[in-house]
Amino acid sequence: MHLYLTKKSRSKSVGNGESGLTFIETLIALAVLAAIAVPFLLGIATSLKAAFIDDQQATAGSLAQSQMEWIKNSEYVYEATQYSAAPIPDGGDYNNFSVEILAEPLHSPDDGIQKIMLTIRHTGKVITTLESYKVDR
Repeated sequence: MHLYLTKKSRSKSVGNGESGLTFIETLIALAVLAAIAVPFLLGIATSLKAAFIDDQQATAGSLAQSQMEWIKNSEYVYEATQYSAAPIPDGGDYNNFSVEILAEPLHSPDDGIQKIMLTIRHTGKVITTLESYKVDR
């Protein structure tokens, strides 16, 4: 005579001899899933924000370079304190960007050399600045 000992299952029988999960086990599984998903989603959000900032800075840098070339190729104005900016392209990457261009003669009276200070803003926030010199030719 053989005796077979069987272990009792922790889970309740669902039918057809299959074991089901208890409510506590389901909650634990959901908590583990949330603990994995939240940092993953936060990482994606941080990556998207970093990509946006990088794109914004690249656009501002490109705009600053083109504006500085515009100023250097424009006519020299003696005793100028500012210059007009080149037209900013409409739409696309340049939406909400603005340019401020200040000039300061190196000597008084102005002897044909000015320091140019260019500021690029996006929605009022300074993104980049660029300084150079303009010489009367």
